[in-house]
Amino acid sequence: MPIAMESTDELTGVAAWAVDLMERLGGLGAGTAIALENLFPPLPSEIILPLAGFTASKGQFGLAEALMWTTLGSVLGALALYGLGVLLGRDRLRAIIDRMPLVQLSDFDRTEEWFARHGGKAVFFGRMIPIFRSLISIPAGVERMPVGRFTLLTTAGSLIWNSVFVLSGYFLGENWPVVETYAGILQKVVIVAVLVASVMYCVRVWARHRRTRQVRR
Repeated sequence: MPIAMESTDELTGVAAWAVDLMERLGGLGAGTAIALENLFPPLPSEIILPLAGFTASKGQFGLAEALMWTTLGSVLGALALYGLGVLLGRDRLRAIIDRMPLVQLSDFDRTEEWFARHGGKAVFFGRMIPIFRSLISIPAGVERMPVGRFTLLTTAGSLIWNSVFVLSGYFLGENWPVVETYAGILQKVVIVAVLVASVMYCVRVWARHRRTRQVRR
């Protein structure tokens, strides 16, 4: 059973920084924190988003504002990385990522491979998977995915993911840390769902290819 906190004064690290930002700037602070989380993946959205809901429950700003600002922050952060992909290209980006602390080049390579296979689905579902949620924007820019389509898919995926965590923090109140306990389970469910969908897609493509070969014979 989680221990309820008497006040936000007990928070430390990223949590204390995020709450201070939200208390100073309101909903804009929540959006800024999530935009930075997109640009620097090691910042944990699983902590920042429930805190946005918790801060909203204290009356610092409304629930609708929390959802609007965090989703806007997600989209703006993603668009910044998309633009980086367009401007720098694959080779220079790999060189930059290879020098970044706490981000592994293998994560980018896997994200790029996933994007190459799944395109739009990768952008939508990628918004719900840690590390991938930020990195997926880069290959989308490198491959010049239409910016309108990218923005729409990013907004939809971000709104779903953000809503789950913001609403959890809002209704749990002082007990918001319990969200982090179940975040890993939710992430695994999303990953399994994506893998199942990928397998089904591959099976359909294989079956279609087989039927085409049989007709040609």
